[in-house]
Amino acid sequence: MSGRSLPSRQINIVLRQPEPGMHRRAVDGVGSLTHASPLADAEPQLTGKKTPLEGPLSEVFKELNQLIGLDNVKELVHEIYALLQISQFRAEAGLLSNAHVYHMIFKGSPGTGKTTVARLMGRMFHAMGVLSKGHFIEVERADLVGEYIGHTALKTRELMKKAMGGILFIDEAYSLARGGDKDFGKESIDALVKGMEDKKNDFILILAGYSDEMEQFLATNPGLPSRFPIQIDFEDYPIEQLIQITELMAKDREYVLLPQTIVKLKQHLTDEKAATWRAFSNARYVRNILEKAMRHQAVRLLSQYVNAPSKLELMSIRPEDMKFK
Repeated sequence: MSGRSLPSRQINIVLRQPEPGMHRRAVDGVGSLTHASPLADAEPQLTGKKTPLEGPLSEVFKELNQLIGLDNVKELVHEIYALLQISQFRAEAGLLSNAHVYHMIFKGSPGTGKTTVARLMGRMFHAMGVLSKGHFIEVERADLVGEYIGHTALKTRELMKKAMGGILFIDEAYSLARGGDKDFGKESIDALVKGMEDKKNDFILILAGYSDEMEQFLATNPGLPSRFPIQIDFEDYPIEQLIQITELMAKDREYVLLPQTIVKLKQHLTDEKAATWRAFSNARYVRNILEKAMRHQAVRLLSQYVNAPSKLELMSIRPEDMKFK
């Protein structure tokens, strides 16, 4: 395979501010525009992004915006939401509103938020009426590939059936193509492609995995890239964002990282990312580090105190609690 990256097709939507003479009316909590005359005479002005203020959709966007980093991912989710909302407005106005295909490719290292975002998307598509259930089914090669001819197609069809009305998320999807033409993984790919055609509006398929491997996987079948109109890269987190993620995880558990602890963690993450950049698991890695530190803190406190430690001590993760070996 050449080093040329496959094109990434994405939807680009902007919401604009009303021009003079327009007024707002509420439609399901989202402002729509009406005009005193049939046609607009001036270019509307660009305004900030509109997101729902209440209901299930507002919760989805609240959780999405609380995620650290992922700016390009958040932009894409908003574009999809905007397209769906505008499609509803077009239908209400008697305009043509074509159904879109939302099968996706998520490319990136482990621990970069792919599964979390896929779950949020399932809830968004359900709230917008695209998916009847919005539930989330996560599988990998072992769940799809059988042990004899015909078994794989059966397993794959059964999982697609369970995913109807929701999201089917296949992690490390490139592993389905690793065995060559005689491997049963190809049978699963064929069954998935057929299911995507036959039931294209009944479920959304998201394939996820390392960027390079996913591009090689798509290159194995010329028809695959066009079946996934939305492809997005989940970048590795920089050190500062990894620190923010760790502090947020600690806060959620009612712990606090002392300043010296953060200095020690930052140095370790710098060294670890440089040494294991290909296998570094980002947020998953710092979560494991934090949970290990919580265990070490518990052992330390039990050995240091006869009676119950103070609330501050119970919350504090000290540098000696951060052990990396």
